[in-house]
Amino acid sequence: MNPEHTAAVVLVSGGLDSMVSAARAKEDGHRLFALSIDYNQRHRLELAAARRIAQHLGAERHVVLPLDLSAFGGSALTADIAVPKTGVEPGIPVTYVPARNTIFLSLALGWAEAAGARDLYIGVNALDYSGYPDCRPEFIAAFEGLAELATKAGVEGAPFRIRAPLQHLTKAEIVTEAARLGLDAGMSWSCYDPAPGGVHCGLCDSCRLRAKGFEDAGLPDPTVYAVRP
Repeated sequence: MNPEHTAAVVLVSGGLDSMVSAARAKEDGHRLFALSIDYNQRHRLELAAARRIAQHLGAERHVVLPLDLSAFGGSALTADIAVPKTGVEPGIPVTYVPARNTIFLSLALGWAEAAGARDLYIGVNALDYSGYPDCRPEFIAAFEGLAELATKAGVEGAPFRIRAPLQHLTKAEIVTEAARLGLDAGMSWSCYDPAPGGVHCGLCDSCRLRAKGFEDAGLPDPTVYAVRP
């Protein structure tokens, strides 16, 4: 079957990386089934961005699935833990949400099997997997193997492919890829802890990495920051 006749489930968080990943799925010829998880994160702005992105890319369906991970806590994004604002954290940062990508990919896998899709797209990248264990290439490969073992489709010889098109790109290369794809990066949202007025704080890890990506790429940054990183 040609890719243009197949659906792909794309995880769309509302961030720049997931936007570029979803656009790559569209460029690859897939019909887009966009999945966003409302996990009771610190703010709703990234879900609003996810809706904008899904609509802009012409997603055939966009499911915003409620799953309250604040019931577990354990992260600055799901519990009353301060988001660091003094520089990019070494090691695994407190903004790591326990097993988030495992949970999200499992949900995407369930929808993919139900919809007859065989490709799942996720926007993990090289800048993340130094700190986030569930962004590493080994994790993506292992989950693909799990998907084959854990599903009826996999057992019957129709395995799933976990696509991570940004896996080995720097943030600057992702910014450049967004420009190549004709995407408005201003549609996306990266900040972990928005400032009053609904603008990027400019001080959290995610804001700092985003701003540096535009700077290193030599491209204008459309992001409104409360404080310039």
